[in-house]
Amino acid sequence: MDLDTPLQYVKGIGPARAAMLGAKGLATISDLLYYAPFRYEDRRNVKTIAKLAPGEKAAVIARVASAKMSGFKRRALGLFEVVFQDGSGAELLARWFHGERYADSLTPETRVAIFGKVEWDRASGARLMVQPEVEILSDEEDGEATLHSGRVVAVYEAASKISTRVFRSLLNRILGEVQLPDDPLPESVRGRMELPELAQAITWVHNPPQDAEIKLLNEFRHPAQTRLIFDEFFWLECGLAFKKNKAREASGISFSVTPRVREQIKLMLPYKPTGAQRKVVQEIADDMKRPHPMNRLLQGDVGSGKTMVAAQAAVIAIENGYQVAVLAPTEILAAQHYAYFRRLLEKIGYRVVMLTGSAGAKEKRQIKQLIEDGWAQVAVGTHALLQEDVKFSNAGLAIVDEQHRFGVRQRLELIRKGEQPDVLAMTATPIPRTLALTIYGDLDVSTIDELPPGRKPIVTKHVMENAVEGVYSFIAQEVRAGRQAYVVYPVVEETESSAEIKAAEKMFMHLSEKVFPGVAVGLLHGRMSAGDKETAMREFKTGATKILVATTVIEVGVDVPNASVMVIEQAERFGLAQIHQLRGRVGRGAQQSYCVLVTGKMSDIACERIRTLVESNDGFYIAEMDMRLRGPGEFFGTRQSGIPGLRLADLMRDSDVLEMARTEAARLLEERNPDEMRAVVKYIQEHWQRRYGLVQVG
Repeated sequence: MDLDTPLQYVKGIGPARAAMLGAKGLATISDLLYYAPFRYEDRRNVKTIAKLAPGEKAAVIARVASAKMSGFKRRALGLFEVVFQDGSGAELLARWFHGERYADSLTPETRVAIFGKVEWDRASGARLMVQPEVEILSDEEDGEATLHSGRVVAVYEAASKISTRVFRSLLNRILGEVQLPDDPLPESVRGRMELPELAQAITWVHNPPQDAEIKLLNEFRHPAQTRLIFDEFFWLECGLAFKKNKAREASGISFSVTPRVREQIKLMLPYKPTGAQRKVVQEIADDMKRPHPMNRLLQGDVGSGKTMVAAQAAVIAIENGYQVAVLAPTEILAAQHYAYFRRLLEKIGYRVVMLTGSAGAKEKRQIKQLIEDGWAQVAVGTHALLQEDVKFSNAGLAIVDEQHRFGVRQRLELIRKGEQPDVLAMTATPIPRTLALTIYGDLDVSTIDELPPGRKPIVTKHVMENAVEGVYSFIAQEVRAGRQAYVVYPVVEETESSAEIKAAEKMFMHLSEKVFPGVAVGLLHGRMSAGDKETAMREFKTGATKILVATTVIEVGVDVPNASVMVIEQAERFGLAQIHQLRGRVGRGAQQSYCVLVTGKMSDIACERIRTLVESNDGFYIAEMDMRLRGPGEFFGTRQSGIPGLRLADLMRDSDVLEMARTEAARLLEERNPDEMRAVVKYIQEHWQRRYGLVQVG
């Protein structure tokens, strides 16, 4: 039995349990060894029955005095009751519901270790434990040698029917039988970081030393945990650094920024760029001039002008004779980018097309031909752009919007459309710099940290749905003052369901007929035809429509400076980032703007989300709170984004260890000790690449 042994061949597991473990991503003994407990329980409090006090958690070593199975008249709950004695003159009563599994083993005179919370049983006057942990002991064993009681024990997240107790037993046996891995961490790194050896760290994580401080363990600050957390970050950082170096050495397109390019950009720009935009455009232009492929992430808060920056990069590519691919995660976003790029680029003589899944077969064929012939200089689209039969004449730049919504493989598919094109990924989900460097460690990061001048912070208010009439009065007041308003029904799914469309349509009828009878109210949702959508948006932009009832179609890209109110209905159903995006549709003019979050009854997490939005307009703070509330995996959509699923490390909790790991990885690459480098490259090729699938290490 070695580390690569499939779990179905391990004693006590078999095919059925192996399938349950496989659903958790646990396939081999190595996977199981790295399946860390999520908390620890202090069961060192071993007492005699006579000294047990109600309310405390304690362990007891005792013998079964009597046992019986009983049930209630209407429901046979399999109530199993056992009376324990230990010679201290008192008795302990234990009860298990559905306790059939204990009936054969807990027979009179059986010696056991029990752990649980102590209560009084009013009927018998005895001490009572309900559903305690129990371990049968042989006569040779004493309370110090048990696995589930009398010590600090690991608590694991269950996998289907495999309980924390089963995990504890399995891991205890495996640790005693398998040869633990050699330590791959360079000796110099381990010495500087004062970390325990790998084998010792793995053993301690599952079987903590008996003098371990429970608080440290539960805060993930024990040296054994730190070692395994450091390992995850260190190999991730080394792999990303190798990948980045390799990308920088690859040959790519060296674009020229000529006077003609500058002139075209000047003609295209609808307003004077901010200092932050100019800085970021310079970073991108410098990158595009190098003879290596650009891999850059452009992040900026809602309304900071990322698309404007991307359009300038597109001009550089087009003027050098190359095509540009713009990839968006949804048809709605693709349509908005198409409209935006057309408006900016067609006036300076460039041709823009759009390819999405919903286009007809004939239309798709025509668009693909225009892309292949090179007639279309910019192709905007959804995943449809990634299909094999979409061929570019000369792709030079790929712009990927909402980068975290795409897998790394999808990014690679787009890159393969050309001869090492430059990649500019964009995200409006701001990420704290430390995390951005890890999540997108193979990309260079540019941040637009400044909003266009003259914008006032949006005032955000929370209103319960039973007080919505006051919100309508406020909208009426703003409309009388010459302003406009959005009333949004956010959509939960990517595709809007009939029920959600009906909710928006019903509200449109209610607002236009009952609440604002003399005011022009418009409707916009994803199921409308492209022409109807365009008409609805145009009428709102020109001011013909004063109130726009919409679904999240308007989340990104709609720019109406005169709109000063954003009302979001059922705001409790949605994530922080999405509401922050919607809120960014107002506050685009010089006047004060408002966002009103209307909610029904809320969970604690929803309350926290709403409170965060009311208190802050800072996208970076909001992103950080979103990660805290949802966890990084869900925030980034781990499966989609190609971010490795970290086993023990947590990007938020362990950011200090992440910084140390990054520093050590950079130092290793700088010093380039030949023996250490050889060993590190070998380890990454054998383990890191197999696990994360995408890193090619030269």
